[in-house]
Formats: sequence, structure tokens, C-alpha cells
Amino acid sequence: MDAATLWQRYQDWLYYNEGLGFYLDVSRMRFDRAFVEALQPKFEQAFQDMAALEGGAIANPDEDRMVGHYWLRDPDLAPTPEIKQDIIQTLEQIETFTKKIHTAAIHPPQAPRFTDILSIGIGGSALGPQFVAEALAPSFPPLAIHFIDNTDPAGIDRILTRLRNRLASTLVLVISKSGGTPEPRNGMVEVKKAYAGHNLDFARHAIAITSADSKLDKLAKSEGWLATFPMYDWVGGRTSEMSAVGLLPAALQGIDIRAMLAGAKEMDAATWVPKIKENPAALLALSWYFAGNGRGEKDMVVLPYKDSLLLFSRYLQQLVMESLGKEKDLNGNIVHQGIAVYGNKGSTDQHAYVQQLREGVPNFFMTFIEVLEDRQGTSPEVESGGITSGDYLSGLLQGTRQALYENQRDSITVTIPQVNPRTVGALIALYERAVGLYGFLINVNAYHQPGVEAGKKAAAAVLELQRQVLQVLQEAGTPLSLDQIAEKVGANDQIEAIYKILRHLYANQRGVTLHGDLGEPSSLTFSAT
Repeated sequence: MDAATLWQRYQDWLYYNEGLGFYLDVSRMRFDRAFVEALQPKFEQAFQDMAALEGGAIANPDEDRMVGHYWLRDPDLAPTPEIKQDIIQTLEQIETFTKKIHTAAIHPPQAPRFTDILSIGIGGSALGPQFVAEALAPSFPPLAIHFIDNTDPAGIDRILTRLRNRLASTLVLVISKSGGTPEPRNGMVEVKKAYAGHNLDFARHAIAITSADSKLDKLAKSEGWLATFPMYDWVGGRTSEMSAVGLLPAALQGIDIRAMLAGAKEMDAATWVPKIKENPAALLALSWYFAGNGRGEKDMVVLPYKDSLLLFSRYLQQLVMESLGKEKDLNGNIVHQGIAVYGNKGSTDQHAYVQQLREGVPNFFMTFIEVLEDRQGTSPEVESGGITSGDYLSGLLQGTRQALYENQRDSITVTIPQVNPRTVGALIALYERAVGLYGFLINVNAYHQPGVEAGKKAAAAVLELQRQVLQVLQEAGTPLSLDQIAEKVGANDQIEAIYKILRHLYANQRGVTLHGDLGEPSSLTFSAT
């Protein structure tokens, strides 16, 4: 297309929300009107399905579970008075508790006030709070936040070492819906031991964010933790940022959570409009469908041109990939759906992988995130003619968009006026709704994750095998080969798993001695030390 035609297409397809100061540009996605018209019936059904979902329809029949993260920012939409009241009371509880922490009305036994937060969670219980902390936390927050978001011993040690001299003034958030998820449970156990090692009463530092009557809820109440906050079965982990999971740590850092909720609510209203061109979430879903032929054939590369939005692509990885990556559709057909998401930030990536994006395998579409405000205050000139660093950043975004388009690479551009709680809330809501609409377009359940559960079950089986292997070695008295160990535990089809278990235990000096050539696994024998 020539420049005039592209300019007209830009104007034809530009979405603008005056209240949010939000722009969405899908003009550099090369769909035509015939494509949009062909998808119209699918969209009409998707709009109806989304309305039913938000009204309280059961999304997961096997779990009898609704999907209600939309109600968190507008309790009046909740399907029952009880749910509405729960949402309102939880928000008030968060604000009351936060005020008591900030004023030191609640303080640790051995310090005048809390100075730090240690958040222990996994998946959505970590990714959302991490993204929001990076994007919105003030330079000098009332409490600085740290995360244990894995069961990596060295990673846990690194965080505990940083907090070594401030454990006495650190508030610990343990976030787990069931209380039984291994990663947060392991983190909690290790942190409790660290507190005991410093002669600190862990319970006087601990908060639980969990389901009512879960293992964690019962533990927190029996041990007298400072407080518990609810997680609801109608809010999935990847859509939990507007629940206590995200709002409590944000509020403790001094982030305006009411503004986040207001931005999300305003974006929700914008995405209720049952017309593709007037609905930003529908425009995103349309673009995703076009890019990958409704089959996820192209990856979504997300490039925010603002350092504070660095973790947005990581946050979207879970939201998009866990929601849409499904083996079967709603009719039970094998479809292998999904959209792969990756990214970092601009303009850093122009010195990293944009070379491949422009000239390599065309297996992606781009999403640029543009922020109009350069900084708070005046920018100095870095080049004659009044050119600033922000001008360069804007120019690099526009230049990359143009260079990619010239080489047949499509892109979407999302523009916000500045990074603040309201715009971040709006971004979260926009992509939550886009994922939901796209899920209905491709006929998959975007609100369950059987693949994640399969991985957890497989991990549990490995750990049970480890217990059996150690017991066999302890009872043997003499070195045993891998075949002999497998025979004794009745797992002849698990020799590789047994080898890796023993190699791990040996590397960590965990009661296993290894004999033989490490380069020849089948020649090795093992004994208990």
C-alpha cells in the first residue's frame, strides 16, 4: 500500500477511548473487510458467550466453577448478593490492614515497623504482582517487595540472604489457593525455618492469601498468623491480579489500588460493546485470529517501549498461553490450539532479536506497547534541534514498526498516555477480555488448565519413586545397578528416571554413593552412604 492508503487505513481502524486516553491501532494487520465479515457470526456468538460467562454461567462443568474476575472491579455485576458483599468486604479489609501496617499500628515484635514484603507464590500468584510492582511501585515504597516464585533452593537462598538483616521487619505473604501447591508450600517451609533460625516468631510476620478452609487457611488460623485474605474458586490464578492476590501487595507498596480497579472497570465497559470495530478486545482477538489463521500459527511478540513495563510480556505469557494452549476444543476434538508469547522491551530488542524479526522466519506478529509520556518533568536535549531521549524512543518504535511492515511483518500498536495504576488496570482488563473472546472464537475453554495438573501429577510420581529408590538402597547393603534398583521397586520402565533421581541425590550429597564411569550410566552402581 502507498502512504496515503496506509494513512486512510490507520484512520479507518483506529480505536480510541477518550476516558482512558487509550489508542489501539490494528491497521498494520493485513486483514480485509471480507475477512472481518466472514468472522462476524463467530464474533456474535462469542459476544453472547462472554455475556453469559460474566453473568455467572458455569465455565468448567467438571469443576462446577464460574469465572468472575470481572466482578472484582465492579461488584454490582456479581451474580449473588453474597459474592458482591465478599468483594466489597475484602477490598475494605485490604485497605484497613494496609493502613495499620503503614502507620505501624500493626508492627513486628522485634522492630518498630515492617520495612519489606516477602511474597511467596507461583504462576499467577507471582507474575501479576511482579508485573505491577515493576510497573507501579514508587522509587521509595513504604515496604519494598521481594518474591520467592519457585522451588529453586539457590533462588530461595538468594532472597533470604538479601533479607538476612531485615527478617525481623519483613512481612511474609503466602499465596496459595489450596495450600498444597508444592512451590509456595516449600517456600513457606524454608522461610519458616529461616525465621526460627533467627529466633523470630514466623506467625507474627505472616499473612495467608488462600481459599476458605484450605490447608493453608487452617494452618494460618491454628498458628495465629496476622491475617488471612480470601481467594475465590471463581477467580483463576492468571486473572487474580485484581483480587487480594494482587491488590494486597500493591497496596502495601503504596500503589493506588482503587485507580487500578477503576481503570479495569472502564476497560471492561469498553469491551462489552458487541461490535468489532468499537471493541478493543474484539479488535485484538480479530488480529490474533487473522495472524495465525485461527490456529496459533504465528507467535505473539510483545515489545513495551517503557522500562517499567518490562514484565508485561512475561505476565501475558501465562495469561495467553495457559488460557489458549489446549489439546481439545469444547466438543472434545483434538485441535492443539494456542498462541506462543515472548518479548522483552524496546528499544533493547532492536539490538537483540529484531534482526531476525525483520529478515528471518516470518512466524510471528508484533505488539508494540507505546507510552506517550516520556517522564515526569522536562527532558534535556541530547541532540541539536531539541531532540530528547524520549524522541529517540518514539522514533525507534515508529521506525521498527515501519521496517517490519515493509518486509511483510504485521503489527498491532497499543498506546497509553502514561504508566499509572489506571492504565495498568486497563491493560490487564483488555487482555483478559481479548483472551476470553479469542477462546470462544476458536471454541476452547480458556478457563481451565489440564496440562498444568498433568505436570504436577507426574512430578509427584517422580518424588514417590525417589522415596522407594532410597528405601531399596538403604536395605540393600551392597551396591546395586540401575537395572537391579528398577527391578526391586517394580519400575523397569523407569530406569532413566531412577538414574536422574540418583544423579541428583549424589550431586547434592544426599545419602547416595556412586561407583563407575559417569559417562556410561548403564555401568554405574549405587549404594546408600
